[in-house]
Amino acid sequence: MCAAAAASLLSAGIASAQAKIAVISLQRAVLETAQIKKAQADLEAKYKPRQAELQKLQYELDALQRQLQSMQGRLTPQAELELTNQANRKQRDLQRMTEDLQADVDRDRNDILTQAGQRMQDVVKKLAEERGLDAVFDAGDTVYFKPALEITKDAVAAYDKAFPAK
Repeated sequence: MCAAAAASLLSAGIASAQAKIAVISLQRAVLETAQIKKAQADLEAKYKPRQAELQKLQYELDALQRQLQSMQGRLTPQAELELTNQANRKQRDLQRMTEDLQADVDRDRNDILTQAGQRMQDVVKKLAEERGLDAVFDAGDTVYFKPALEITKDAVAAYDKAFPAK
């Protein structure tokens, strides 16, 4: 799509004028901002207690399963049933907690990336206007471009200046 857009831009009557274009890796630009790096560290810190709780629950489940295996044939049917039920409850709790944690992390990450993505687009637009660019294409769809056309690092620097990590 990027190459087709560039070709149509060039063939749409701009033949006499030189079109000024640039290329950016938008995803890389967003992920390299100081704000996103800080947000990642903040998310890890925020969810670390819940991850520790999941690890503890997994350890308890493993211990119950080892106990069931090592005591197999030596437990009364009632005791074996009780241990099996405990293990099943822990397994369900672990699965529920894992799914809840993943949903919360995904929601927070998506919110952060959506906001940062919109801000990056605004920064790129401003950068393009300042440099008199006619078009900026995402490198993800581009087969080839001269490295001199890439503005990813400039966009990251402009973003970090406009939206410093707090």
